[in-house]
Amino acid sequence: MGRRFLSTLSVILMLGLAPSSTLASTEKEAAAWQVALRWLSLVDAGDYDASWQASSEHFKKTINGDHWHSVLTGVRQPLGKVLDRKLKSRTFATELPGAPDGEYVVIQFDTVFENKRSSTEMVTPKKDSDGKWRVSGYYIK
Repeated sequence: MGRRFLSTLSVILMLGLAPSSTLASTEKEAAAWQVALRWLSLVDAGDYDASWQASSEHFKKTINGDHWHSVLTGVRQPLGKVLDRKLKSRTFATELPGAPDGEYVVIQFDTVFENKRSSTEMVTPKKDSDGKWRVSGYYIK
């Protein structure tokens, strides 16, 4: 009877712990998601300077504002307006290749632009040292 009680208690404890860790990741993903959408609205509006200002510390150390503006003007502008953007995936991570360890959410979208019907956008918010989520990476494929 004691063994059965311990087994039941173990199952209850495991069930009690799993949702809280999943909930924490989900909350982080939701916070990062909101930041990504606001940041993308700046990029969509062609406000590349404001998108750089709203980016993470690491992002700003990696690329200066003038270069960022030039890159987006050359890459994003020719694609035209966003016609449709749908969430493809959203994944919490603490390690990413080529980036310092931290809290990240890798968000992928299936995006249709005026001049490119099929593309994948990847936006990666990172939790900065001040505890706020900011975009640390952007990629279009």
